[in-house]
Parts: sequence; C-alpha cells; structure tokens
Amino acid sequence: MKLLLASQSPRRKELLSSLGFEFEVVKIDCEEILPENIKIEEAAAYLSDLKADAFRILEADEVLLTADTVVAVDDQILGKPKDEDDAFKMLRSLSGRTHQVYTGITIKTANKIFTETDVADVTLDELSDEEINYYIQHYKPFDKAGSYGIQEWLGMAKITNLTGSFYTIMGLPTHLVYKILKETSLI
Repeated sequence: MKLLLASQSPRRKELLSSLGFEFEVVKIDCEEILPENIKIEEAAAYLSDLKADAFRILEADEVLLTADTVVAVDDQILGKPKDEDDAFKMLRSLSGRTHQVYTGITIKTANKIFTETDVADVTLDELSDEEINYYIQHYKPFDKAGSYGIQEWLGMAKITNLTGSFYTIMGLPTHLVYKILKETSLI
C-alpha cells in the first residue's frame, strides 16, 4: 500500500516519518468551513473528513491520511490567526487557563474510511503582553490553531500541565494513526 499524507504541515510530516512510515505528501484544495452549530468536539473530525472527501478517487493500493486540529476555550473554537492582532487576542484568551486541543484524523482507502478524534487538555501559565509579543515576533504562529505550537518556546516556557497526548497537541495523534494503520493492516 502507498501512504499519502494530505498535509503541508512540517510537524505532521516529521511525526509520520518518526513513526517509521514511508509516505508521499499530496495537496488538497479544500475550503475549511464549519457548519454553524457543530459541536466543538466534532469540528476537527469534520474538517479532516472534508479534506479526505475533497481528494481525488483513490487507487486500490493507496491510503490517504488527513488531519485537522482545533483549539477551544470558553466553548469557542480558535482557528489559525489572521494576523498579529488576532494571534495576540487568542493567546491572551488562553493565558492562565486550561483549554482543549482536538485533532481529528481520517484514514481512507478506495473502500474504507476511519475517522477518530483525540483531545488533550492544556494549561498555560499567565502570559504577559511582552511574552505574547515576543512569541508572535519570533515564532510567527500564523499556521497554527490557537496561535501556538507546543514544541516551540511558548510550550517549553509556559505550559504548566497537560492531560493527553503531546502529539495530539502538536497536530497528529500518532498513537491513533499507528493503531489504525497496523490493526487494519493498511500498511
């Protein structure tokens, strides 16, 4: 079987490679729009499925992997920031609080589809305006849900507690990917 990763995320590429899988990166053009009344815990899986459905018809020997991550606080989804001001507002809303990170994955073949979501709780210490500005200026978190990457300075310096998988927060619940691919003998 030929594994296709539909993600431009360098973090997802790194994690899938570290799991020991060989894969090809493919591009999917898909508008990531959530239905208005979707439950937060269903959003990441919905977007992952949406991406998988937007891909071309798979050949019999192909396996497609898509993923999406959403950050939620106060019953609100924080997507990728539009600009520096948006990133600042998101990080301010996460400061000194616990939030949830949901990553949904979809693994699809020509005749099967598996979709699962993993969630992790993340607690951040208080962030000063200077720390938020430092992080935004030095790490440019504009491609990250919730405006941060756990593997960067903010994660190292300011996360005080997490419950769940570090890799789910990073953008790919590696334990689910491995389990599905191995248990279903897809790879």
